[in-house]
Amino acid sequence: MKKIRLNILGLSATQTQMGAYALILGEESGKRRLPIIIGIGETKAIVARLEGVKPFRPLTHDLFLSMASAFHIAVVEVNIVKLEEGIFYSELVCDRNDARIKIDSRTSDAIALALRFKCPIYVTEAIMDEASLVFDEITGKLVPSGEASDTEESEDSITDMPTEELEDLMQEAIDNEDYEKASIYRDEINNRKK
Repeated sequence: MKKIRLNILGLSATQTQMGAYALILGEESGKRRLPIIIGIGETKAIVARLEGVKPFRPLTHDLFLSMASAFHIAVVEVNIVKLEEGIFYSELVCDRNDARIKIDSRTSDAIALALRFKCPIYVTEAIMDEASLVFDEITGKLVPSGEASDTEESEDSITDMPTEELEDLMQEAIDNEDYEKASIYRDEINNRKK
């Protein structure tokens, strides 16, 4: 079974579920994104670690790290192994002496622990195919990976746009700190000036 390594790209509040956040994971060698809805507690635990905030007292995930370390247990990887009815299932792969143990975990907890143990996060290709999103250059939105406009179509539509519209899109991309997208529009505008 092929595994894809993921990186944490960010968190954002969801508009569909009160008090929930979308954790955005991105494949290390690709453009697909995997959004996972998580609760406020796990969001705080993930953000605290990402921002290097040291709580006054240990959070639950920090306590788990301390206990595991005291008993010489290391979490060596996190695997997102199943997607069922919109719920992601994960497992912690742990090493202790010569034993390798897999422990069932909520995905949000597994990722919070992956940050603390500094271990990689993986997902199966099948889950990525089913649940991933990609950024569609034409619409400017995240869409299911099978529905994104292809590059050729995207380039054609940019070349058909009026220069004023491209300048507006470039400014919008800059305002959103999407410099890769802004550079595509800039290059097209510069080509027209030649």
